[in-house]
Amino acid sequence: MKRSIIKSTGRFVPDHRVTNDDLAKILDTSDEWIRQRTGIEARYWVKEGDDVGTSDLALEASKIALGRAGWEPIDLDLIVFATMTSDVYIPGSGVILQHKLRAKKVPALDIRQQCTGFLHGLELCDAYIQSGKAQKILMVGAETQSRFLELTTQNRDTAVIFADGAGAVCIEAKETDEATGILASVFHADGNYAGVLRAGVPAQKSGPVMNAEVLAKQEFLPYMDGRTVFKLAVTLLPKLALELLEKANIQLEALNMVVPHQANLRINEAFRDRMNIPAEKVYNNIQQYGNTTGATIPIALDELMEKEMLKSGDHVMFIGLGAGLTWGGVLYRLP
Repeated sequence: MKRSIIKSTGRFVPDHRVTNDDLAKILDTSDEWIRQRTGIEARYWVKEGDDVGTSDLALEASKIALGRAGWEPIDLDLIVFATMTSDVYIPGSGVILQHKLRAKKVPALDIRQQCTGFLHGLELCDAYIQSGKAQKILMVGAETQSRFLELTTQNRDTAVIFADGAGAVCIEAKETDEATGILASVFHADGNYAGVLRAGVPAQKSGPVMNAEVLAKQEFLPYMDGRTVFKLAVTLLPKLALELLEKANIQLEALNMVVPHQANLRINEAFRDRMNIPAEKVYNNIQQYGNTTGATIPIALDELMEKEMLKSGDHVMFIGLGAGLTWGGVLYRLP
């Protein structure tokens, strides 16, 4: 049968590194306050004034992944781009990336699933490969969230968390009877919680997209009910992990690594405790990258591969929860 194999990875972040102490100079906050609540020590932002967008970060990560795979962009059957911070509202960034790669006529599409965008993208790529519609796919997660942040004390809850970056993977079809590559995926959604994590661009469902009232209310800025998101994450993610393991017929003890979405270190540590997973089997890098939303998991995976922390036959769980509410996971076995 056809299996979806991650052939290569790549990541890219802007040069501009912003520490907690840097933020403390412009917000009523401190390094200790941010670390205690999020685990974040620093993040990367596109420098103000630089003409750099989400597709530019994605381009650099894609070049690395394609180079490691030994693929030419024109050889791709599909480009899938997970982002909530497109260069422009229309068109999506997938076609912009396709043009910059010079992957002429290669189909390209965007996924708007916020923090679970890359996970949904993996499932979509797997479906394309299983159906025989694609053999070589470039899957990218990238964000430039710094453009949407207001650096004020009033909005510090979101200003200190979100960051910029890109991660990419090359996924190829492999004909094999072995249980390898993407083994299983599970996803859920609950629109009842759509209001707990949102950004209003457009800020309202009817009337003018932008007017004086919208500007005055600042509804276009990111909003997060952090306490509710935390409670939902630490309740729903352990249940989903067990559901995913059951679907793949894998025991918890057989997991070699869990790569959770890097939303908040406290969430990931609570998940680890509830699942009783050893600390060395849960990979976190939010400390140095912040929350890059659609890019967190591919950036983390690229680091794991670079550090040679994964080997052939390892079982890896990718899992996350985000705005929508959406939550899901993918179980993968390295070939």
